[in-house]
Amino acid sequence: MVAVPVDIAAGPSYETFAKRLVEAGKLRSADLQRARRLLEDSKGAGGDTADDTLPVLLVRLGLVAEKDVAETLAEVANLDLAVAADYPVDPPLPEAVSCRFLRTRHAVGMGEEDDHFVIAAADPLDEFLREALTLACGKSIHLKVGVLAEIDNALKRQYEREAEEGDVETFESELDEADVEHLKDMASEAPVIRTVNQILQQAVELRASDIHIEPFEDQLQVRLRVDGILRHIDAPAVRSTAAVISRVKLMANLNIAERRLPQDGRIKAQVQGKELDLRVSTVPTLYGESVVTRLLDKEQVTLDFSALGFEPQVQKRFLNVLDLPHGIILITGPTGSGKSTTLYTALDKLNTSERKIITVEDPVEYQLAGVNQIQVKSTIGLNFANALRAIMRQDPDVIMIGEMRDLETARIAVQAALTGHLVLSTLHTNDAAGGVTRLMDMGLEDYLITSTVNGILGQRLVRRLCDHCKTPYPAMPEVVEEMDLGRFFQDKEPVLYEATGCDKCNGIGYWGRLAIMEFLVISDAIRRQVLHHAQAREIEQTAVEEGMYTMYQDGLRKAVWGLTTLDEVLRVTTDA
Repeated sequence: MVAVPVDIAAGPSYETFAKRLVEAGKLRSADLQRARRLLEDSKGAGGDTADDTLPVLLVRLGLVAEKDVAETLAEVANLDLAVAADYPVDPPLPEAVSCRFLRTRHAVGMGEEDDHFVIAAADPLDEFLREALTLACGKSIHLKVGVLAEIDNALKRQYEREAEEGDVETFESELDEADVEHLKDMASEAPVIRTVNQILQQAVELRASDIHIEPFEDQLQVRLRVDGILRHIDAPAVRSTAAVISRVKLMANLNIAERRLPQDGRIKAQVQGKELDLRVSTVPTLYGESVVTRLLDKEQVTLDFSALGFEPQVQKRFLNVLDLPHGIILITGPTGSGKSTTLYTALDKLNTSERKIITVEDPVEYQLAGVNQIQVKSTIGLNFANALRAIMRQDPDVIMIGEMRDLETARIAVQAALTGHLVLSTLHTNDAAGGVTRLMDMGLEDYLITSTVNGILGQRLVRRLCDHCKTPYPAMPEVVEEMDLGRFFQDKEPVLYEATGCDKCNGIGYWGRLAIMEFLVISDAIRRQVLHHAQAREIEQTAVEEGMYTMYQDGLRKAVWGLTTLDEVLRVTTDA
């Protein structure tokens, strides 16, 4: 069965479909024109998109979310939306309908009635699809609108053997004999490109922060980190491992022939109408390269202290220190604890026309208007220390250092603070008090620490309860007593909240994250302790006596307020 190109630009239904997307703000007019030009070109050239219709191409280009396309098509065509759970395991269509045709036109059989077949299609406006299926099945066709990725996954299940013998077979050959050109050819195959695009689309739909592509002996595992927790998604066949990984490396401009050494790269991509900056890291493992891609979505970043989880008391103390004309403010926490977002929020607060702000970052995650941002490039000798020496001659008011990694960088930061600059940076420590001992472990003299460091913020990220389905329950008396929760309830009934799960949060019970934090202000009492080389626990105790809430206490407070759960607080903190 040969697919005949359809003139998608002429149909009134497609015009209505496109108009609805534009009016709803889900598709830009410029992107619509670009898709139309590509379709016109492909009809004459017979390229990969020659058989695609406008809705399918918009999804493949990442211009519109799959669900938005499906819902708009259902509205325009006055059809029902197909539910992924209703797709049968075995193909209900007769053998006259080939798997290759269904894959090409993105349609899947859902069932057979007495006088018709039920078909889910990614594009129900495709007249050729309806006519061809009616002819091949010998019965009329009842169409429903399906989500593109769900249809392709259902086809993979229904025709697993045929799929493995078809397109998937082109993914892999004898890699020992393959040269670079062959790797490039495999990575440029349409099924591979489509597979990688679908992974990116799922990551964006689920609000993932990282994509983990991990090869093992008998499977290729793909996981997404959503709100700090890894989740499995459907992965390509293991024989596609080399092609999928090579595709990601090509997109990141990495050397696909080098599979023995770690590599880092970046991808600028548009997925579902969003401009994304992707950071790609590869490391060699026993069965291939493990690839981790971090998604930086500038639209989702809210540079607001309250939105990040700062309570009024903590925010006031932090802003008071931020207003000081010079000194060092440190943000501490493990990787993925939101330190960079807090730094950017602080810079946004300081970013006025009266101040010159320069940052040294590795990498520059988000661009701030009016801020001079420097990207570290170790390959040419531009590291943190060298960049800091240079910007000291640029007459800055505020300096942001992505991370204090060594003594040399710390000494230059201290020198900058002593000469009248405000310095913001991060440290990898478990808590705020640990930041002081970490600086001393690096070799920084105690008198320099007490002279320059004004405050240390420690933070962790916990999952935020979904507002639509969180469920209150009476707190057990022994739990209230053990965790000393009574101080937060006061005269109120002791009630906590648990995650339930609904359609809004994809059945997880959580939606987004917020920070739990502690802010240690370097007071005179703490300076005396630092000069006497006191332990971190002693410094923390003094800070608590001076009004600091620990991360654990802040987490308990937010659990009582219904922002998160006790389980989340205990997952990321140590008991007081």
